[in-house]
Amino acid sequence: MAKKCVICGKGSMMVQKRKKLRGKYNPTIKKRKHPNLQWVRIPLDIKKKAYKKFAGKRILACAKCIKAIGKRK
Repeated sequence: MAKKCVICGKGSMMVQKRKKLRGKYNPTIKKRKHPNLQWVRIPLDIKKKAYKKFAGKRILACAKCIKAIGKRK
């Protein structure tokens, strides 16, 4: 299972946090952040052009894309 949004292609990224240690910065904290992916079934009668090719399918989408699916024009 890929950790990437099928619609927008959002994937994981490295995030660096600056940790202050006794007056000096110790840039040792590196983490990989993953997008908030969820399984969603795209309705058959979707009107938006970006989602037409996924109509009727169950896909992994990020929360931002899921929110955009629910919005009406």
